[in-house]
Amino acid sequence: MVRRLASQVHQQVSRLMRGEVVKEPAWYAAVLDNPPLPLPPKAPPNRVAFDLKQQTTSARSKPKAKPYGPKPFPVYYLEDDIRRQFFRDHPFEVFRPVTLAEGQGIEADHPVTGTEWTRLRQRGRNPSPDDAIQFTLNLHQHHNIPLSYAYARAIAQFRALRSERHIAMTMAIHEADNLGAVWQNSEIAHGFQKEIKSLASWERQSELDEGAMAARKRWRSIALEHTEDREWSKGQEYVRLWKEGITPRYAPALTEPVKPAVLEDPEKNVDTFGLRTKPAVVPR
Repeated sequence: MVRRLASQVHQQVSRLMRGEVVKEPAWYAAVLDNPPLPLPPKAPPNRVAFDLKQQTTSARSKPKAKPYGPKPFPVYYLEDDIRRQFFRDHPFEVFRPVTLAEGQGIEADHPVTGTEWTRLRQRGRNPSPDDAIQFTLNLHQHHNIPLSYAYARAIAQFRALRSERHIAMTMAIHEADNLGAVWQNSEIAHGFQKEIKSLASWERQSELDEGAMAARKRWRSIALEHTEDREWSKGQEYVRLWKEGITPRYAPALTEPVKPAVLEDPEKNVDTFGLRTKPAVVPR
């Protein structure tokens, strides 16, 4: 028998039975009662690339295969949620100075812990944020208190201890001031002092700049207007002064005669440019 599709086997057998080529098989009646499902419509053939625009393929256009990168499971601690909520409620606790120095060994746990830790004051009168967080976790785990109630109780005791310490320090400072204590300058006062010195240097710098400008103007040629009426002698006046031995003076208006500095020590008495040593002249 010619090989046919599975959905057309009963049709081929029907044609063979009409031609008396084969006899009726045992499964023929069952297949007619329950015919096989028809095949889905055939997909259209792919379009040939004859009339398509050529596309340039590059390595960048190809999708990159994702490298195999195993990721660890997320690490979760209940303290992280408590700490996040604590600093959301107390943002200024982040700016409180904390020492980060570590010793040679790990600090031992506080002896008061577990069911014995019922009040935050048992760890000291100046609790840190970590103490409040650990106290919240201790109430939740060892005293079977819901986390929200444990957090509210820990925060209330933390704020009470901080207020008590603030009042005690304020009264101690007032008492010391009344007894005549002298306090060192804080960082803010030290910054103000540096700012005042800087402003004073600006005033001094402005004076130096004015002196430098005057020195530059001193050697600048400035032509002054003559008040007296003078006529041009075509060089005759200059020749007359030259014959009489009178040296003309062309000094600027702002120039003053500079007297050379005279030192008592002849070894240190040098000229302006330091080229040769002059004998000291001591006025009498």
